[in-house]
Amino acid sequence: MSSLKLFHLTLQPYIRYLWLILGLSIPTLGYSHHVLGRPSYSLNEDSNTPPSMQVETQIGKYFITYMVFPAFPKPNETGRVNLYIRKIADGTPFQGKVGFSILDDNLFSSNRENIGTQLNDDNVYRQGFIVKEEGNYLIRASFQADNEPYTIDFPLKIGSPWPVGMLSITLLLFLGFLIIINVLIRKKVKRLQAIQHQQEIR
Repeated sequence: MSSLKLFHLTLQPYIRYLWLILGLSIPTLGYSHHVLGRPSYSLNEDSNTPPSMQVETQIGKYFITYMVFPAFPKPNETGRVNLYIRKIADGTPFQGKVGFSILDDNLFSSNRENIGTQLNDDNVYRQGFIVKEEGNYLIRASFQADNEPYTIDFPLKIGSPWPVGMLSITLLLFLGFLIIINVLIRKKVKRLQAIQHQQEIR
C-alpha cells in the first residue's frame, strides 16, 4: 500500500470534524445588535464630557466632523453622535436632512439598522442611540445635496469587545485542528507501516 493511499485513508475520518469546527466558529448572518434610536431633543449637550472620538474628513463638496458622546459608550446606555457638515468652498452649514444607521463592523455580517433622521439644529446633527451588546460598529450618515447622494461611515466602539475577531478565532482553531490531525496521521501511518512490514515478513 503506497504512502499516498495510507495518507488518504487516515485523513478521511477527520474531515467531518473539520467541517464541524468551522461551522461552530463562523457566526451566522442573522446576528442582530439591537439598537434603539433616540430623537435629538431627548439628549443633553454633555458639554463637560469629552467625545471618545473626533473624526474630520472630506466627501465631495463638504467637510464633515464626527463626534461620539460619552467618552466611552457602554452597552444599554444612551449615547449620541454629533455631526457637523459644512461646504468646503465657503464654510456654509448644510441645512437638509441626515439619515443615520448602524452596521456591524465585521466580515461575516452586513446587518444594517436605521436609527433616525435628523434636521439641522444650530448647525449640528444630533442622533442618539442605545446599543445592547458590546462590539465594533459603524455609524452611517446619509444625505442628499445638489441632487447628489452622500454616504459616509464612522467607527463606533461599544464597551470593551474582545480584540480578536471571529475570523482570527476560526483560523486559530483551524490551525490547531491541522496540527492535531498531522500528529494523529503520523502515528496511524507508522502503525500501518509496522503491520504491513510484519505481513511482508510472514
